[in-house]
Amino acid sequence: MRRQGYDIDSPRGGGKSKLADDAGVHRAAVSRLLQRQSMPDLETMRRLAGVLDVPLRDMLIRSGRLSEDDLPLAAKQQTDPTGDSPRLSPEEAARRMGVPPELRETFVKVATQFLPGGH
Repeated sequence: MRRQGYDIDSPRGGGKSKLADDAGVHRAAVSRLLQRQSMPDLETMRRLAGVLDVPLRDMLIRSGRLSEDDLPLAAKQQTDPTGDSPRLSPEEAARRMGVPPELRETFVKVATQFLPGGH
């Protein structure tokens, strides 16, 4: 956050509010995250990752939500359109995140909507 110019240390710096506004998330969510009072949901993490220019994979690992073993970087995995980072399929992500089998189809439908070209 600091590397991207957000002053998150000063109570009056406005960095937390600016980050929340830029990411389109509630300001309290950013404060709770920084105070380690709560874990943001996937969409909040996705938005913050985008604003901070951090791969979502790194956000999930740094947050402790998933480990590097859960999201390995393997040459055989599909890459994003820029070729910069590997991408799990929604099905594989659901499996690795422990989404119950009866909810995986719903998870995949929702997750696909957030992918480039998703419908």
